[in-house]
Amino acid sequence: MERMWSPWRSQFINAPKDETASDSPFTLAFNQPERDRETYLLHRGTLGFIILNRYPYNAGHLLVLPVRQVADLTELTPEEGAELFQLTQFGVRILQRAMNPHGFNVGMNLGRPAGAGILNHVHIHIVPRWNGDTNFMPVLDETRVISEQMETAFAALWEAKEQLLNKEG
Repeated sequence: MERMWSPWRSQFINAPKDETASDSPFTLAFNQPERDRETYLLHRGTLGFIILNRYPYNAGHLLVLPVRQVADLTELTPEEGAELFQLTQFGVRILQRAMNPHGFNVGMNLGRPAGAGILNHVHIHIVPRWNGDTNFMPVLDETRVISEQMETAFAALWEAKEQLLNKEG
């Protein structure tokens, strides 16, 4: 299926990449807290974090990851697993407040045959869904339209996160 993307995508795709790097792009983002807004890192927990997906299935597509880079789900500690689920719940609440989706797809792609794009850092996808978001483009033209700029989506999600933290804190 082809995808229709905003101009920012080409910059990332065409950037040189170190195929021998052991750190995932998520670990690199996490290790630079001063660049959270630039890397779209939305929230930091103790053992995990939430980041906006640069290659979204839909606007607002979030990823929840452990801080510790592990490739295998079974290598997570019970504490890491528990926090990832808590962060997944928090991510859903952020999306509900910021974007008012009608539903969600939440899940993991474990291994290349399952569709995993980054194999060395396990992560959970939270994909907001709306009635009618599967329109004629993917059906007839195998093209998906992402309706919102990354910066706009991130700003709305950041504001919603802050509101929730102030309400809960």
